[in-house]
Amino acid sequence: MSRPDDPAGSWPLYASLQRQAMQARDVAALGFVVANETWHLTPYQQACLCLVDGLGRWRVQTVSGLVSAHESTPFIQWAQKVCAERLAACPPQGDSPAQPFTAADLPADLAASWQEWWPAHALCLPLDTLQGLRVGALLLTAEQPWSAVERHWLQLLRDTYAYAFAHLRGRPLRWRARWQHWKQQPRRLLWLALGVIALLALPVRISVLAPAEVIALRAEAIAAPTDGVVKAFHVDPNHKVRAGDLLLSLDDTTLRNRLAVATEALAVARADALAAQQKAFDQAQSRADLATLQGRVRERGAELAYLQESLQRLEVHAPHDGVFVYGDPNDWLGKPVTTGERLGQLAQPDDLGVLVWLPVPDAINLREGAEMKVYLQVRPLSALSAVLERTSYQASLSPEGVASYHIRGRLTEGDAEHIGLRGVAKVYGDRYPFIYWVFRRPLGALRQWAGL
Repeated sequence: MSRPDDPAGSWPLYASLQRQAMQARDVAALGFVVANETWHLTPYQQACLCLVDGLGRWRVQTVSGLVSAHESTPFIQWAQKVCAERLAACPPQGDSPAQPFTAADLPADLAASWQEWWPAHALCLPLDTLQGLRVGALLLTAEQPWSAVERHWLQLLRDTYAYAFAHLRGRPLRWRARWQHWKQQPRRLLWLALGVIALLALPVRISVLAPAEVIALRAEAIAAPTDGVVKAFHVDPNHKVRAGDLLLSLDDTTLRNRLAVATEALAVARADALAAQQKAFDQAQSRADLATLQGRVRERGAELAYLQESLQRLEVHAPHDGVFVYGDPNDWLGKPVTTGERLGQLAQPDDLGVLVWLPVPDAINLREGAEMKVYLQVRPLSALSAVLERTSYQASLSPEGVASYHIRGRLTEGDAEHIGLRGVAKVYGDRYPFIYWVFRRPLGALRQWAGL
């Protein structure tokens, strides 16, 4: 098809194409205008619109006369290689000229397929913005070469198309433009690389957050001295007591009844033994039963002594000064308990620490004396200082049912808090490069998933 040097009505056509490009709502609509509507201003046989993706690769977006451009087809793959080869020799700039070319200008492997896909002449129009950002390229083919006037009109349209694509594709292109600007200045790239290396090598302290509770480091468990039923608590929860103060008592009804029975049994055994002793002078049988009856007296006496001792142990006294810590008394009253069952603890309020349950997936290398910060729920804006004293080697279930390591720390002097307050503790470990801190968890997850 022949084309005039200066088509009639070029200005109205140019204005119409510019309007359509600026009104396009997305990249697909704009690509249709560029590949198909540009023919009205400058006729051609076929147009291929190539855009650069996020990885800097050239992809055919639209082909004139086709509904969609499938990348798997041989023609699309060949056109992408041609576009990349032509644009590689033309660096981005604000006024990149249109580049006429033929099969002779391409490498042999690409030129071999030219006659199969395209006519004799082609034109590569880089879509560069005024800021030097290359957003794509338009490949046009025809039987006759383009005149200087036609290339001039295409240059004018190129600015509009490039601006419209840059606007629709938004932020990724702006970042790519900045990167291209940096690539043109090797010294800046060197300083950027050195800065990234220095940042990744910067030593930072590894830390982890875990649930925490204020505890007494010196605390003695108060347990049930014998089997029985809790009768009464004589001290309110979390109150100070002195050595010897009565803390709690168990119900003594059963033991007192058994004690009364044992007392009567001992009296009967003594009477039987005395009667046998009196008859032993003239009856051989009484002398034979005397040893058995005296043994029964000793048995009843031992049982009575045991019951008297057990009755005295029903009352639990404080072994030393401290704070008696336990739950609600109503939860214990009338409840059967077994020997050794913990009922509370006698704590020293002047020696407080922090108990931390560190989940196994969050575990880090910890050393004795490591710094700890405790943020209590009652004081979330201020932290308590503590130092790590002890960590467990084996994990156990926390109160929330999570496999965790048991960590104890000592609150520093001057921090006065109540036993039982809860919050979150931040435990600090050793210093490692920043790159280790960034990739520690991803690498751990990758090793668990892939087993590398």
